[in-house]
Amino acid sequence: WYHDNLTRHAAEALLLSNGKDGSYLLRKSNEREDLYSLSVRGKDSVKHFHVEHTGTSFRFGFNEFYSLKELVMHFANQPLIGSETGTLIVLKHPYPRQVEEPSIYESVRVHTAMQTGRTESDLVPNAPSLGTKEGYLIKQGKIVKNWKTRWFTLHRNELKYFKDQTATEPIRALDLTECSAVQFDYSQERVNCFCLVFPLRTYYLCAKTGIEADEWIKILRWKLSQIRKQLEERSTTLSS
Repeated sequence: WYHDNLTRHAAEALLLSNGKDGSYLLRKSNEREDLYSLSVRGKDSVKHFHVEHTGTSFRFGFNEFYSLKELVMHFANQPLIGSETGTLIVLKHPYPRQVEEPSIYESVRVHTAMQTGRTESDLVPNAPSLGTKEGYLIKQGKIVKNWKTRWFTLHRNELKYFKDQTATEPIRALDLTECSAVQFDYSQERVNCFCLVFPLRTYYLCAKTGIEADEWIKILRWKLSQIRKQLEERSTTLSS
């Protein structure tokens, strides 16, 4: 459950999308060489705690432990902290470091889901993979062909867009199982554009840079390939 170069943002995305209450992982802190961050999910939020490595022990607040196992065993029984909802956060489910990554690009993490259990031996080796991404894109309107900046989130097979990053309710959620193609688009007057083809509408989106547009296209295409693969496997099973 130690994830060497995982960022704070990626840790939150993984634990919220693919974890459960009490799921936790350890990662390097970008603040100091001797600091680690313990990221723990409690209800619908992720808390990050500093763990200092002294060379011979691990310091967590006023507590000192001589191994990570000792730290985890302690906080599996003693709550770390109460969340805003009043729920106590305890370390229940280690988020595995065994990961399955598509050869797309580093910032997309595709991790293996884990079943209920406290140890790595409880992992499901062939569990469904999960890729997540989020960020601002400029979207063309359906009726009035003007362009507006929207916040997009990609989780599982759903692409949602919001008015902005602070909005809690999406303007729309697009089901990628209904999407037939994702490709670069050169028909617009803007650069770095791509489109998603659905039966009733084609969505035109633009990123700030060509690299960012390429990242969105690659992860979306990977999603579509996984959906097709699952459908083929299902039809083969049904026919047999």
